[in-house]
Amino acid sequence: MKKNIIVNKHINLLLAILLVYPYTSTAYSNQDELLNLSVEDLLNVEVISVSKKAKSLNDSPAAIYVISQDDIKRIGATSIPEALRLAPGIDVARVDSNKWAVTARGFNSRFANKLLVLIDGRSLYTQAFAGVYWESQDVMLEDVERIEVIRGPGATLWGANAVNGVINIITKHTADTQGSLLTAGGGTEEQGFGAFRYGGKLNDNTTARAYIKGFIRDESHHQITGDEAHDNWDKVQGGFRIDSQLTKYDALTIQGDAYRNTINQNTKTPSFTPPYEDNLNDSARSFGGNVLMRQQHTFSSTSDYSLQIFYDFYERSESYLAESRHVMDIDFQHRFSPLEQNDLLWGIGYRINHDDFKTPKSELAKVSPLSRNDQIFSAFLQDEITLIDNTLWLTLGSKFEHNDYSGFEIQPSARIMWSPHRHHRLWAGVSRAIKTVARTGHDLTLLQQVIPPRPPATPAVAIILSSDGTLKPEKAISYEIGYRTTHINNVSVDLTAFYNQYKDLTSFNPLTPFFNGSFIEQNLSLTNKYKSQTYGFEIATVWQMYHWWRWDMNYSLLKTEFSQKNANTVINVSPQQRASLRSAISPTKDIDLDLFFRYTDSATVSARIDMPIKAYVSMDIRLAWRPTTGLELSLVGQNLLAKQHIEYRQEFYVDAAQVDRGIYGKLMWQF
Repeated sequence: MKKNIIVNKHINLLLAILLVYPYTSTAYSNQDELLNLSVEDLLNVEVISVSKKAKSLNDSPAAIYVISQDDIKRIGATSIPEALRLAPGIDVARVDSNKWAVTARGFNSRFANKLLVLIDGRSLYTQAFAGVYWESQDVMLEDVERIEVIRGPGATLWGANAVNGVINIITKHTADTQGSLLTAGGGTEEQGFGAFRYGGKLNDNTTARAYIKGFIRDESHHQITGDEAHDNWDKVQGGFRIDSQLTKYDALTIQGDAYRNTINQNTKTPSFTPPYEDNLNDSARSFGGNVLMRQQHTFSSTSDYSLQIFYDFYERSESYLAESRHVMDIDFQHRFSPLEQNDLLWGIGYRINHDDFKTPKSELAKVSPLSRNDQIFSAFLQDEITLIDNTLWLTLGSKFEHNDYSGFEIQPSARIMWSPHRHHRLWAGVSRAIKTVARTGHDLTLLQQVIPPRPPATPAVAIILSSDGTLKPEKAISYEIGYRTTHINNVSVDLTAFYNQYKDLTSFNPLTPFFNGSFIEQNLSLTNKYKSQTYGFEIATVWQMYHWWRWDMNYSLLKTEFSQKNANTVINVSPQQRASLRSAISPTKDIDLDLFFRYTDSATVSARIDMPIKAYVSMDIRLAWRPTTGLELSLVGQNLLAKQHIEYRQEFYVDAAQVDRGIYGKLMWQF
């Protein structure tokens, strides 16, 4: 009760400031990067994720959205998934205090497997389920330069699992992070956090930085009982980066990170003894690290190459499954112009995964074999052809991959862009992409549920999910069309429409049940007998109302249709509609006031169709004050419109946890 009273007082203070602060027409903010950019500047920001080369966002034939460092700071984001809420068409749902479900254009899941995520070009997806452990992937947010978010396939350049989108988190060059930075804060949910980073020169051509960060997060509450969910979370992470200009034409980057996680969770696992379900407060632990080296050589303004090598490892231990994984990845790419109108990009890559599994409770999960090596060989070729100078461009390309589960795969694409006027861009594209078979989709047997016996004679029924090794990759054909304009002064509009066809989606095939002497065993075999279509549109609008006041308005519509209404499937249905409204105000050079309003439509989880996820509305407010150069104090309120709400329900073993209203204060000192 005391905690709620304190929270409500803080909320009232924030709302009062929002309503009564005297905004004047002479207000300005010299320190604010976000508001100093015009709408045309925002569209001319350079991106690399669409073409694997520097190119303005406005000239990129894809549905791309850039989240800047200032965007991240001004919404008060404390994690990468929170920052991704800014992008249209991205479905971000908080599962509990320490887990997230993130995808683009549908099929969201705790183990979403159709979105490829990278940090500085290092892939974050794990072969365990072809998705991302968001609770393990982190950076010091103050060191992020930008996040490039592509909705739609990016498989031609980035490879398998870039089916519905690509997220590339790009950190700052060390030359831009010289000196010291200290952050510290805490509140009701973000109970305590802090970070320290120091950057300096090693010699005239080499700069470096190192950082350490950590946090403690409070637990959430179960929806039905209101009890504490025992999902509190703490983490410590550190890392470094070195950038060296070896010669006039050669650059070298070396960077690495290491972390340790304590991920608490309340699980309800099936059991063969009454009451046929065990309630366990599990303390999952994980630790890991990575090292990356990237060497770049420039021949001329139209020719260069890069070689990137990274090693990544992690260990993760939960009550029913433990895993360790080692990944080595080598990637080479070369760009040149064989003819004046052609810009050719090609590359080759190799990745090897080594994993070891343990099953502490073998009746819940079994992996066979327990250890395995998986290899991926890849090559790609893309040609950007200028058909009419400064007016019409055609991009053709394809990715060629060979993996140990499905063999050889081809993922081609074709895109065209037309610029009838400097304020208008029209583009269209068609692409094929695949989602590779995950290790757990190939070699896992999982006890999903035990149905209690019914007197007098019906024994217990065990529902067992398994794979016989015949699962195929999921495939998608995507059609897109887009339009960008800055024709109206101080307003930019970016509109994309899409239609996707999916086949060979993963589904359940019920086998004939049988009595094994103790209980009835109902096996559900994983297979590929499902098809789906999704279509919709996304719109992102920026209005620079004054030089000190900017509005961002995003809306996305997603329709999902299935080939069979009652088919057994592991597919989740994402919300049909998502909308956000953001106001960024700097009434004086020392004060920022930001409001972030979000609406998310209702959704369902296929494995929990009896418990839909209701639509919800949320609002965050941030107030920041810079009393002196280098020092910023901020107060952030999150999810202020309701005490609690549900954003996601896990597929197995865990009750739904509610996202709590929270408030925290933060100090940031640069010196």
